[in-house]
Amino acid sequence: MAQIIVYGHKSALVPRIASLSDAIHTAAVSALQLPVEKRFHRFIPLDPEYFLAPSDRSIDYTIIEVSMFEGRTTATKKDFIRQMISSVAAIGVAGNDLEITITETPRANWGIRGVPADELQLTYPVKV
Repeated sequence: MAQIIVYGHKSALVPRIASLSDAIHTAAVSALQLPVEKRFHRFIPLDPEYFLAPSDRSIDYTIIEVSMFEGRTTATKKDFIRQMISSVAAIGVAGNDLEITITETPRANWGIRGVPADELQLTYPVKV
């Protein structure tokens, strides 16, 4: 399971929502071994006055926050990050304009489909 939130300048983010979602999801399916149907993305386009960044970032500055179950190896998480960097660069967001954070929490800290997530039978591995 992964919930993904993407923040960016409205004028740069909105035209890229579909391609960003595809790029992120492709990396998640490949590196995290998420099932193709498990796409949980939220896009937060902000006006420039609400999205402050250092002067060395451009209008393309994008933040991707990933919240997911704990259990994946460091190598898997680095692979996921590298795949996102590469695929997002292919749609015009340079590495300097991209920040990615991963927050992992125990499954017991998630409520999904009416139960604590550690009580769910998953159809995919988490320990990859």
